[in-house]
Amino acid sequence: MEPLTEKQIRSSFVNCTKGEAARMRLPQDFDELPWEDLDFLGWVDPGAPLRAHLVRRGPDGEPVGISLRVPGTNRTSALKSSVCQICLTAHAASGVSLLVAPLAGARGREGNTVGFYVCADLACSLYLRGKRQPKLRGRAYEETLTLQERLERALINLDVLTAKVTAGRD
Repeated sequence: MEPLTEKQIRSSFVNCTKGEAARMRLPQDFDELPWEDLDFLGWVDPGAPLRAHLVRRGPDGEPVGISLRVPGTNRTSALKSSVCQICLTAHAASGVSLLVAPLAGARGREGNTVGFYVCADLACSLYLRGKRQPKLRGRAYEETLTLQERLERALINLDVLTAKVTAGRD
């Protein structure tokens, strides 16, 4: 992913107000992000840990940002594992969270949302590249897909998420 500026990020959000976008905090390590290893930028807001944000390039190359809500508590069994719907990385259950995104436009202002089970730290790109390892009880499964094929699959899954949030946007 090509690096984004703070202004590009803040102006990219499709499902929150300009005021909310202006108040959100960027990742603490924003100046040191490994942009070359990212397919999208995802982070939990350091100033509001029940908020997360995701910014990716849209089909036209322009950034598209999605604001997400993080569950207050994660009541999952330590013995179970879960899989991220974006990158399909298996984690111990606490490594995957149900993040909820208000829909863009009028439907979102009416309270309509869509939820996704994703890596709790939104570091899908780093898990796919082996730069970060999930905490998993038991053996991780092995895939026969190449890294490029797994990255393409993750971007298709991210397209589905983005389309669900932006459908019917005014």
